[in-house]
Amino acid sequence: MNESIFTEILTAIKEHQTIIIHRHQRPDPDALGSQGGLYELLKASFPEKRLLKAGGSVEGLAFLSEMDQVEAADYKEALVIVTDTANSPRISGENYSKGDMIIKIDHHPNDEPYGDLVYVNTEASSCSEIIVDFYHACQSELTMTDEAARLLYAGIVGDTGRFLYPATTSHTLKIAAELMDYSFSATALNNQLNTMSKAVAHLSGYVLQNIKVDENGVGNVLLTNEILKEFGVADSETAAIVSLPGSVEGILMWGIFVEQEEGYFRCRLRSKGPAINEVAKRHHGGGHPLASGANAKDRAEIAEILTEFEALAIEWNQ
Repeated sequence: MNESIFTEILTAIKEHQTIIIHRHQRPDPDALGSQGGLYELLKASFPEKRLLKAGGSVEGLAFLSEMDQVEAADYKEALVIVTDTANSPRISGENYSKGDMIIKIDHHPNDEPYGDLVYVNTEASSCSEIIVDFYHACQSELTMTDEAARLLYAGIVGDTGRFLYPATTSHTLKIAAELMDYSFSATALNNQLNTMSKAVAHLSGYVLQNIKVDENGVGNVLLTNEILKEFGVADSETAAIVSLPGSVEGILMWGIFVEQEEGYFRCRLRSKGPAINEVAKRHHGGGHPLASGANAKDRAEIAEILTEFEALAIEWNQ
């Protein structure tokens, strides 16, 4: 933990009257948890400042956080903080570049160090964990609240897969335990995060019944627009089924390929061993070594991704 960077971040916050916090498109709990958690932390610590949360649709996660109406004029002399977003094309919300200063806070590989001040910790389980580290480093001047704790806990739970993923450390668990001491129901929050619609539950059955697995442990499922319409599921809801193949015996790595209305495929890529983020980068994406996303223009590019996965699996199994 680099406390000097946290001191610089706090100094920038103190120097600006308006602070606008962004996160990535198609947000997950960590995107909203880190954005909303930081917002609540700063709102309690600096009540005289104007704080705004910027971004598009929260895609079914409104119980975590909702966005403010942010106009272009709001960015004049504003500090912009972007959480949980590896590269600038993924930033949700327009005009983020029009502020006085940009700070990037993230835990993804720092392939694009955009911003005037950058703090990236790839060892952190989540960006929400980093926000708690920021709070600890500057605790004499920051105030944690029940709502901030709820949001940051949600972000950590979301990005660790309820503490199942390898990024979970003893530090992660200590932070989660600390946050649970605040006044919110972790059980109720976990139930909200874990609840899926009946339509998604039916799609889950389809995924498990139709996943194809090769002899090297590479699995894949293709979800066309027709299948999504048949089950009454939107693309944004498919996040709930991404981890399912990992529970199937013999599957080492997998991809769920979701057709978009425009005709290309959103590629949700996961692994239980081989690093896959370099594959994602070659196909208009990126992410973590074991959890990445990409885009394929057609089924031929999906086949290319699976061929690259197969090579990684063969090498891993040797």
